[in-house]
Amino acid sequence: MVKDIECFAVKHGVYHCEGVPLTQLAKAVGTPAYIYSQSALEANCAGLILAFAGYPTLPCFAVKAMSNLTLLRHIFGAGFGADLVSGGELQRSLLAGARPDQIVFSGVGKQSEEIDQALAAGILMFNVESPYELDLIATLAGQRGLKAAVSLRVNPNIDAKTNAKIATGLYSTKFGLPEAALPPLLDRIGRDPRLELVGIGCHIGSQIVDIQPLRDAARQMVQLASHLHQQGHKLRYLDLGGGLGIRYDQEVPPSFSDYADALIQEVRPSGLHLIIEPGRALVGNTAILLTKILGVKSTPERHFVIVDAAMNDLIRPTLYGSYHEICPVVASEGGEEVLCDFVGPICETGDFLAKERRMRLPAGGDLMLLRSCGAYGASMASQYNSRPRAPEVLVSGTSHQIVRRRETPAALWADELV
Repeated sequence: MVKDIECFAVKHGVYHCEGVPLTQLAKAVGTPAYIYSQSALEANCAGLILAFAGYPTLPCFAVKAMSNLTLLRHIFGAGFGADLVSGGELQRSLLAGARPDQIVFSGVGKQSEEIDQALAAGILMFNVESPYELDLIATLAGQRGLKAAVSLRVNPNIDAKTNAKIATGLYSTKFGLPEAALPPLLDRIGRDPRLELVGIGCHIGSQIVDIQPLRDAARQMVQLASHLHQQGHKLRYLDLGGGLGIRYDQEVPPSFSDYADALIQEVRPSGLHLIIEPGRALVGNTAILLTKILGVKSTPERHFVIVDAAMNDLIRPTLYGSYHEICPVVASEGGEEVLCDFVGPICETGDFLAKERRMRLPAGGDLMLLRSCGAYGASMASQYNSRPRAPEVLVSGTSHQIVRRRETPAALWADELV
């Protein structure tokens, strides 16, 4: 896994993305802006595929993590399939060059139009999470004269030891099927010529930095697959989801090779084709959010550093209480360190990007960067307070390309003028 410090580093006192100074990018594209490193993305893609080279594995990128078309083209071109949770992500992935037979459709609330689009596209399989969904897939497949390939997503009731809002492998969450609920569904599939059971799988959460829960889930799924095989079910795939974490602060996540070794060791005896769904681990450390300080206001408690980025640009700190390292783009020496909260212009007390960071007090006009914003940054951005969404910029060597233009104010209300 490529560490973000390798592609975002200080050179001659100024932070660069690869060979481009962030000060130069700020002048060229403005702030706030998401800045991606192409070399980091390519290295992560190659590293993950190499790690799993010793076992038949299809890595399907979790499009919800980062959905920019240009970057998706790089990912799919590197040999990845797509893990989807909506019809919009299906259309986006196909437009970006994903192979239909390498697309897995997950999610608890698939709508009939989305299922029908996926059937028409000829995707690899649906990860089924409820009995009513199975009925809907069968009906729509029958209307098209097709046999739908389905995999049952099992909830293994395993604690991923991550943030409660992104833990998905416990019975207290909305995801997956308890193992006790499988027998009638297996019988249903076996009797229905419109359905074909091709796999089972699970996904226990996101930002997982302890490999043991991932290993436990793999072992449990292999045991279940063996039991189903004994019952006569001819499975082809074992989908173990994604969830591998990255470093935001002091975490020490497993390497790609350690992750692969753990899963392959558990899955190899089954002989099943492995599917993984990396998202954050692939793109999280490939981008920063570049922002400019508007000014500083102080209270008896602390200094509020007001920047032009806000929770609509990066909602993770507000939504999850997440940590993103924040650094000045231009290094400075000396000066007393004080307690700073970095906050945005949005009219919410919860609008912050970083709290209680001890550093030299910056000044209006200074540039700052927030690390590890490649996953769930731009893809979760909103237009709250009628704020246009920030551009996405891809840097390769000493050149840069705007891969999504800054949204214009007129675009905010264009669809309202009817």
